[in-house]
Amino acid sequence: MAKQERAIRTRRAILEAAGAVFDEHGYTSTTIAMVLERAEVTKGALYFHFSSKESLAQAVLNEQVPFGAVPPQPCKLQEIVDMTFVVGQRLLDNALLRGSVRLAVDQETPAGIDHGEPFRQWALRLTELLELAYERGELLPTVKPRETVELLVGSFTGIQLMARALTNRADLADRLAVMWAHMLPSIAVPGLLPGLDARADRGVQVLASLEERVAS
Repeated sequence: MAKQERAIRTRRAILEAAGAVFDEHGYTSTTIAMVLERAEVTKGALYFHFSSKESLAQAVLNEQVPFGAVPPQPCKLQEIVDMTFVVGQRLLDNALLRGSVRLAVDQETPAGIDHGEPFRQWALRLTELLELAYERGELLPTVKPRETVELLVGSFTGIQLMARALTNRADLADRLAVMWAHMLPSIAVPGLLPGLDARADRGVQVLASLEERVAS
Protein backbone atom coordinates (compact mmCIF):
# COMPACT_ATOMS: atom_id res chain seq x y z
CA MET A 1 0.00 0.00 0.00
CA ALA A 2 2.81 2.40 0.88
CA LYS A 3 4.49 1.69 -2.47
CA GLN A 4 1.24 2.35 -4.31
CA GLU A 5 0.70 5.65 -2.51
CA ARG A 6 4.27 6.67 -3.29
CA ALA A 7 3.73 5.85 -6.96
CA ILE A 8 0.57 7.96 -7.02
CA ARG A 9 2.40 10.90 -5.44
CA THR A 10 5.28 10.55 -7.88
CA ARG A 11 2.97 10.46 -10.88
CA ARG A 12 1.19 13.56 -9.63
CA ALA A 13 4.45 15.39 -9.06
CA ILE A 14 5.53 14.59 -12.61
CA LEU A 15 2.22 15.77 -14.04
CA GLU A 16 2.35 19.04 -12.11
CA ALA A 17 5.93 19.66 -13.14
CA ALA A 18 5.13 18.86 -16.77
CA GLY A 19 2.14 21.18 -16.67
CA ALA A 20 4.32 24.02 -15.45
CA VAL A 21 6.99 23.43 -18.10
CA PHE A 22 4.49 23.01 -20.94
CA ASP A 23 2.77 26.23 -19.86
CA GLU A 24 6.02 28.18 -19.75
CA HIS A 25 7.68 26.81 -22.89
CA GLY A 26 5.04 25.14 -25.07
CA TYR A 27 5.19 21.59 -26.35
CA THR A 28 8.03 21.89 -28.85
CA SER A 29 10.50 23.60 -26.53
CA THR A 30 9.76 21.37 -23.55
CA THR A 31 12.17 18.49 -22.93
CA ILE A 32 11.98 15.49 -20.64
CA ALA A 33 15.12 16.79 -18.90
CA MET A 34 13.29 20.02 -18.00
CA VAL A 35 10.41 18.05 -16.51
CA LEU A 36 12.79 15.82 -14.55
CA GLU A 37 14.55 18.84 -13.09
CA ARG A 38 11.27 20.50 -12.11
CA ALA A 39 9.74 17.34 -10.65
CA GLU A 40 12.98 16.27 -8.92
CA VAL A 41 12.51 12.64 -9.95
CA THR A 42 14.70 10.17 -11.82
CA LYS A 43 14.34 9.34 -15.48
CA GLY A 44 13.36 5.82 -14.49
CA ALA A 45 10.55 7.11 -12.29
CA LEU A 46 9.17 9.23 -15.11
CA TYR A 47 9.35 6.47 -17.71
CA PHE A 48 7.69 4.07 -15.29
CA HIS A 49 4.55 6.22 -15.58
CA PHE A 50 4.93 7.77 -19.04
CA SER A 51 6.54 6.11 -22.02
CA SER A 52 7.33 9.32 -23.91
CA LYS A 53 6.97 13.08 -24.02
CA GLU A 54 3.85 12.55 -26.13
CA SER A 55 2.19 10.29 -23.54
CA LEU A 56 3.09 12.76 -20.81
CA ALA A 57 1.49 15.60 -22.76
CA GLN A 58 -1.65 13.53 -23.34
CA ALA A 59 -1.88 12.80 -19.62
CA VAL A 60 -1.59 16.51 -18.84
CA LEU A 61 -4.36 17.24 -21.35
CA ASN A 62 -6.61 14.61 -19.79
CA GLU A 63 -6.32 16.24 -16.36
CA GLN A 64 -8.10 19.42 -17.43
CA VAL A 65 -11.80 18.77 -16.91
CA PRO A 66 -11.64 17.63 -13.24
CA PHE A 67 -10.51 21.16 -12.36
CA GLY A 68 -14.06 22.28 -13.13
CA ALA A 69 -15.56 20.30 -10.25
CA VAL A 70 -17.95 22.40 -8.15
CA PRO A 71 -20.57 21.67 -5.49
CA PRO A 72 -23.89 20.56 -7.02
CA GLN A 73 -26.51 23.30 -7.25
CA PRO A 74 -30.31 22.99 -7.35
CA CYS A 75 -30.12 25.26 -10.41
CA LYS A 76 -28.03 23.48 -13.03
CA LEU A 77 -27.43 26.69 -14.96
CA GLN A 78 -25.81 28.16 -11.85
CA GLU A 79 -23.66 25.05 -11.61
CA ILE A 80 -22.41 25.62 -15.16
CA VAL A 81 -21.68 29.26 -14.39
CA ASP A 82 -19.76 28.16 -11.30
CA MET A 83 -17.63 25.75 -13.32
CA THR A 84 -16.45 28.50 -15.65
CA PHE A 85 -15.52 30.83 -12.81
CA VAL A 86 -13.76 28.10 -10.84
CA VAL A 87 -11.67 27.10 -13.85
CA GLY A 88 -10.91 30.77 -14.45
CA GLN A 89 -9.81 31.23 -10.85
CA ARG A 90 -7.68 28.09 -10.86
CA LEU A 91 -5.96 29.19 -14.05
CA LEU A 92 -4.35 31.98 -12.04
CA ASP A 93 -2.12 29.68 -10.02
CA ASN A 94 -2.51 26.02 -10.99
CA ALA A 95 0.40 24.97 -13.18
CA LEU A 96 -1.08 21.65 -14.25
CA LEU A 97 -4.30 23.27 -15.45
CA ARG A 98 -2.40 26.06 -17.19
CA GLY A 99 -0.20 23.55 -18.97
CA SER A 100 -3.20 21.51 -20.06
CA VAL A 101 -4.92 24.58 -21.46
CA ARG A 102 -1.80 25.67 -23.34
CA LEU A 103 -1.39 22.22 -24.88
CA ALA A 104 -5.03 22.22 -25.98
CA VAL A 105 -4.54 25.39 -28.04
CA ASP A 106 -0.87 24.98 -28.99
CA GLN A 107 -0.73 24.61 -32.78
CA GLU A 108 2.71 23.03 -32.48
CA THR A 109 1.36 20.07 -30.52
CA PRO A 110 1.95 17.09 -32.85
CA ALA A 111 -0.91 15.28 -34.55
CA GLY A 112 -0.28 12.15 -32.50
CA ILE A 113 -1.51 13.95 -29.40
CA ASP A 114 -5.26 14.39 -29.20
CA HIS A 115 -5.45 17.98 -28.02
CA GLY A 116 -9.14 18.03 -28.89
CA GLU A 117 -9.95 15.59 -26.10
CA PRO A 118 -10.44 18.25 -23.37
CA PHE A 119 -12.89 20.08 -25.62
CA ARG A 120 -14.89 16.89 -26.13
CA GLN A 121 -14.85 16.17 -22.40
CA TRP A 122 -16.03 19.67 -21.56
CA ALA A 123 -18.77 19.46 -24.19
CA LEU A 124 -19.99 16.13 -22.85
CA ARG A 125 -20.08 17.24 -19.21
CA LEU A 126 -21.65 20.62 -19.89
CA THR A 127 -24.21 19.22 -22.32
CA GLU A 128 -25.39 16.77 -19.65
CA LEU A 129 -25.89 19.64 -17.23
CA LEU A 130 -27.54 21.91 -19.76
CA GLU A 131 -29.94 19.18 -20.87
CA LEU A 132 -30.87 18.69 -17.23
CA ALA A 133 -31.40 22.44 -16.92
CA TYR A 134 -33.66 22.29 -19.98
CA GLU A 135 -35.71 19.47 -18.47
CA ARG A 136 -36.12 21.48 -15.27
CA GLY A 137 -37.47 24.48 -17.14
CA GLU A 138 -34.45 26.72 -16.59
CA LEU A 139 -33.89 27.44 -20.28
CA LEU A 140 -35.84 29.16 -23.01
CA PRO A 141 -37.60 26.68 -25.32
CA THR A 142 -35.47 27.81 -28.27
CA VAL A 143 -32.22 26.73 -26.63
CA LYS A 144 -30.37 23.77 -28.16
CA PRO A 145 -28.08 22.49 -25.39
CA ARG A 146 -25.30 21.03 -27.53
CA GLU A 147 -25.02 24.10 -29.75
CA THR A 148 -25.07 26.39 -26.72
CA VAL A 149 -22.34 24.36 -25.00
CA GLU A 150 -20.07 24.51 -28.04
CA LEU A 151 -20.53 28.28 -28.13
CA LEU A 152 -19.76 28.46 -24.41
CA VAL A 153 -16.62 26.34 -24.63
CA GLY A 154 -15.38 28.28 -27.63
CA SER A 155 -16.11 31.62 -25.96
CA PHE A 156 -14.34 30.62 -22.76
CA THR A 157 -11.32 29.42 -24.71
CA GLY A 158 -11.02 32.65 -26.64
CA ILE A 159 -11.61 34.85 -23.60
CA GLN A 160 -8.97 33.14 -21.49
CA LEU A 161 -6.47 33.33 -24.35
CA MET A 162 -7.11 37.06 -24.71
CA ALA A 163 -6.82 37.57 -20.95
CA ARG A 164 -3.57 35.59 -20.91
CA ALA A 165 -2.09 37.72 -23.68
CA LEU A 166 -3.17 41.07 -22.25
CA THR A 167 -3.01 40.72 -18.46
CA ASN A 168 -1.64 37.23 -17.70
CA ARG A 169 -5.29 36.39 -16.88
CA ALA A 170 -5.52 38.97 -14.08
CA ASP A 171 -8.82 40.23 -15.49
CA LEU A 172 -10.19 36.85 -16.59
CA ALA A 173 -12.96 36.80 -13.97
CA ASP A 174 -14.17 40.23 -15.12
CA ARG A 175 -14.20 39.07 -18.72
CA LEU A 176 -16.18 35.94 -17.77
CA ALA A 177 -18.71 38.10 -15.97
CA VAL A 178 -19.17 40.12 -19.16
CA MET A 179 -19.54 36.92 -21.19
CA TRP A 180 -22.30 35.64 -18.92
CA ALA A 181 -24.03 39.04 -18.82
CA HIS A 182 -24.50 38.66 -22.58
CA MET A 183 -25.17 34.94 -22.68
CA LEU A 184 -27.55 34.32 -19.78
CA PRO A 185 -30.43 36.53 -21.02
CA SER A 186 -30.36 34.63 -24.32
CA ILE A 187 -30.70 31.17 -22.77
CA ALA A 188 -32.28 31.43 -19.29
CA VAL A 189 -35.96 31.95 -18.59
CA PRO A 190 -36.46 35.56 -17.39
CA GLY A 191 -37.66 34.57 -13.92
CA LEU A 192 -34.38 32.78 -13.24
CA LEU A 193 -32.06 35.66 -14.07
CA PRO A 194 -32.29 37.63 -10.80
CA GLY A 195 -31.22 34.58 -8.79
CA LEU A 196 -28.17 33.68 -10.88
CA ASP A 197 -24.79 34.79 -9.58
CA ALA A 198 -22.35 35.50 -12.39
CA ARG A 199 -20.35 38.23 -10.72
CA ALA A 200 -16.59 38.35 -11.13
CA ASP A 201 -15.92 37.10 -7.59
CA ARG A 202 -18.04 33.97 -8.01
CA GLY A 203 -15.02 31.72 -8.50
CA VAL A 204 -13.45 32.91 -5.25
CA GLN A 205 -16.70 32.23 -3.39
CA VAL A 206 -17.15 28.73 -4.78
CA LEU A 207 -13.54 27.73 -4.10
CA ALA A 208 -13.86 29.00 -0.53
CA SER A 209 -16.96 26.84 -0.14
CA LEU A 210 -15.07 23.83 -1.47
CA GLU A 211 -12.21 24.41 0.97
CA GLU A 212 -14.67 24.63 3.87
CA ARG A 213 -16.16 21.28 2.85
CA VAL A 214 -12.73 19.67 2.75
CA ALA A 215 -11.78 21.15 6.13
CA SER A 216 -14.97 19.89 7.76
